[in-house]
Amino acid sequence: MRHTLPIAPQFYVTAPQPCPYLDGRMERKLFTALQGESAQRLNDSLSKQGFRRSQNVLYRPSCADCAACLSARINVAEFAPSKSQKRTLNRNRHLERRATSAWATEEQYELFRRYLEARHAQGGMADMDAFEFAAMIEETPIRTRVVEYADSETGELVAVCLTDVLDDGVSMVYSFYEPDLPRQSLGTYIILDHIDIAREAGLPNVYLGYWVPGSAKMGYKAAFSGLEVYSSGEWQKMRDPADYHSKRHPLSNDPIAEQVANISLPDSRPLRGPQRG
Repeated sequence: MRHTLPIAPQFYVTAPQPCPYLDGRMERKLFTALQGESAQRLNDSLSKQGFRRSQNVLYRPSCADCAACLSARINVAEFAPSKSQKRTLNRNRHLERRATSAWATEEQYELFRRYLEARHAQGGMADMDAFEFAAMIEETPIRTRVVEYADSETGELVAVCLTDVLDDGVSMVYSFYEPDLPRQSLGTYIILDHIDIAREAGLPNVYLGYWVPGSAKMGYKAAFSGLEVYSSGEWQKMRDPADYHSKRHPLSNDPIAEQVANISLPDSRPLRGPQRG
């Protein structure tokens, strides 16, 4: 019987393109494919190192002269809701959570379109059609759930979150909600409920994606207590948000080859060098 060793993940670098968070800057991403039998373990490992999943790809910002983007997660044991967050929980007591497999529905897509048109009409996802939406939801090689929130009286779907299950938490890949209910603060509510989901499952963290100082659209993440950010190769408790800045500096990031060399894989196999993607 022949035995073959799995091939080590190969990392690539995207071409620079305009940053979606900070005007006048260019972003670049380091990424690798997420596939095969080791996909879940790779996602678990790289998520702890600041990577995020998008369908069958894991990526992390790797800009040439900017290190503003910081991966953020909530330490569930350190979280305590603020007065405002308690009011948000109270206003949404009528919502029913239902977790399903990663399967897209027409109802989800209709809500997704209303959300984009109201909140992100000029964003990169604005032209996403039903087939692309289905791919975003369904193309996942790991443990993924769609968490829906519906009005318990009317049955109306008001919020959705695509959620990965990691070995140390839940990762909120993408969420969207009814834009005509601003008083309910549904975006905040989804995060608060995912803290409960993680707590119920005995998982210590809720991964939120990137927090970007200087970006108004990312400011809401700093409002959660117990927040940690991935900086200088480790998770650190969030300091006063005002202590962070988004200034450019030519020495902000290590060279790509050094970044790749410092990535820890689940089985500690050596990495292949990065390539242009």
